[in-house]
Amino acid sequence: MSDSFELDASAYMTLRDVVFKSIRDAILSGSLKAGERLMEKNLADKLGVSRTPIREALRKLEIEGFIEMVPRKGAVVKEVTPTEIADVLEIRASLEALAAKIACSKLTEQTKEDLNNKKEEFKLAAKDNNVDLMAEKDVAFHDIIYSATGNEKLIHILNNLREQLYRYRLIYLYDKNYIGNIIEEHEKISAAIIEGNASKAEELSLNHIYNQQKAVLSSLKKI
Repeated sequence: MSDSFELDASAYMTLRDVVFKSIRDAILSGSLKAGERLMEKNLADKLGVSRTPIREALRKLEIEGFIEMVPRKGAVVKEVTPTEIADVLEIRASLEALAAKIACSKLTEQTKEDLNNKKEEFKLAAKDNNVDLMAEKDVAFHDIIYSATGNEKLIHILNNLREQLYRYRLIYLYDKNYIGNIIEEHEKISAAIIEGNASKAEELSLNHIYNQQKAVLSSLKKI
């Protein structure tokens, strides 16, 4: 088991939720890899907690699809199949399009400014070939669109879908062939939203995620 993750403490979370977040983040970042066994005792020792919150966190991780229980092995980090990736991104594409459409109807000057800033920050991260920063700025760009909807349920679902595939998005960001496309798509999406062109923003957002699906699946074949 990797030693590169630790307890992500927060005064506003239960111990179970803190443990859940710490293990989930380690899976998303790749510190805990697909197929790796998650031993309750080892995790408890690593995070400095009893086995009870570990057990509770593992149950929640199983429900949310991050781990699976394998006979004679116990909890194992789940490997997402290409079919599951395609399914998740198909759902996300429709919801991203919906978010862009709603954002157009609730646009503020601050949203316009934030969209322009984040797409430029992504370009700078790409210029420096900083993959982790590109991923961070890509998340920030889409978060602005989500937030502009004012729909907390939609925001929660989109964030959950995005988190499920975070580790796989990093794979294709390492491939420079896709970066130019992402920059161009960010430019077009932000322009459509700023213009208030809902149908165009919807279409561009839908295509953006479908292109991501193709890129992720193509990148996985190269591993």
